[in-house]
Amino acid sequence: QVQLVESGGGLVQAGGSLRLSCAASGSIFSIGVMDWFRQAAGKQRELVAGITSGGSTNYADSVKGRFAISRDHAKNTMYLQMNSLEPEDTAIYYCSAEHSRYLGVRYWGQGTQVTVSS
Repeated sequence: QVQLVESGGGLVQAGGSLRLSCAASGSIFSIGVMDWFRQAAGKQRELVAGITSGGSTNYADSVKGRFAISRDHAKNTMYLQMNSLEPEDTAIYYCSAEHSRYLGVRYWGQGTQVTVSS
């Protein structure tokens, strides 16, 4: 199994920045794509950004140009650099990893709260 632990969330003012980290442990060799999701109060969970083992990335339109996802295989850690934060970015952010072989198997972190004030 895979365990995912997030850190870096908090409260920031609009226009500020945060860097989220997701440390993976366990059967890390089984990890394929890793993603950041978020869920705002009263909203559905949405994909924020994803990164493959080879480093290919994708972003939700709402965060393009502001967020950057990266992955450090040596440290088994994924990051999400969030700049120019807006109140609309307020949500619980979840780290997730998909099994490299069994694509229907997905692991989740506990979530970390990001709150952006006006």
